[in-house]
Amino acid sequence: MPKNNLIMTADIQVTAREIDFVTRFERNWEHLQEILGIMRPIKKQPGAVLKSKYAEGKLESGNVGEGEEIPYSKFVVKEKDYAEMTIEKYAKAVSIESIKDHGYENAVQMTDDEFLFELQTDVTGRFYAYLNTGELTSSESTFQMALAMAKGRVVNKFKQMHRNVTGVVGFVNVLDVYEYLGAADITVQNQFGFQYIKDFMGFNTIFLLAEDEVARGKVLATPVENIVMYYVDPNESDFARAGLIYTTGAGETNLIGFHTQGNYHTAVSEAFAIMGFTLFAEYIDAIAVISFGSAATASTKAAKSTAKDSSLS
Repeated sequence: MPKNNLIMTADIQVTAREIDFVTRFERNWEHLQEILGIMRPIKKQPGAVLKSKYAEGKLESGNVGEGEEIPYSKFVVKEKDYAEMTIEKYAKAVSIESIKDHGYENAVQMTDDEFLFELQTDVTGRFYAYLNTGELTSSESTFQMALAMAKGRVVNKFKQMHRNVTGVVGFVNVLDVYEYLGAADITVQNQFGFQYIKDFMGFNTIFLLAEDEVARGKVLATPVENIVMYYVDPNESDFARAGLIYTTGAGETNLIGFHTQGNYHTAVSEAFAIMGFTLFAEYIDAIAVISFGSAATASTKAAKSTAKDSSLS
């Protein structure tokens, strides 16, 4: 009979699965940081409120006579609440029948892969939705002009705030890119679920997104310095004291906690993930949302209609 607390083969297999899941998730985000050029993961406590920022001010006249007092130009940075940092909880389960019928690799490992991808997509989906609310808006005639003006507007905005720009990241609809490029020979990279082009038309990186992430006829852009990663460390908690033990990464930046177990009551293999993770653009007025083509025409008509309604009221 084995001694108490003997580490069994099953324990090693489960731990290896947890470590593999956490490692792959965090490597994906490390890779995204490298693609974007950002290296600013910032740890927050649960309950911390993320605030989007925007600058307001007026430049006073510089036409000042000899000996006259020079008026101050006043600029202020204002904030508005965006989201509260929370620990989000996710779970999945695979039945013993499914493992029997399809084998472990298909029933468990492949669903782990999909689980990881969906967790990642949840973070990026919220980020893309936020980018679509950017306040640097305009309409251009072509895709090329939209890209150029998107970059120009965000660089100009950061210069007005006296902030340095080392690079600009763009986000476009994948169909717009291929329609514009046609048969052109370019290298589209596809890694860790991200499809992107490096060093294209003055952008450090342009991400190719689906219709539900950015609509056709629209270009999103922001300086890389405007993008930050906020996270709650799932390892810094009293969960373990409550019997909730999650495997986290071995580094200083723990983005996710993961735990697997067999539930003998229902004969299923359960997996649980917790994370508090947000990809965020700090200055909402340094995010460009530029329309072009038919989307620009529709946007212009909507703006004129709104202006007309305002004048009648």
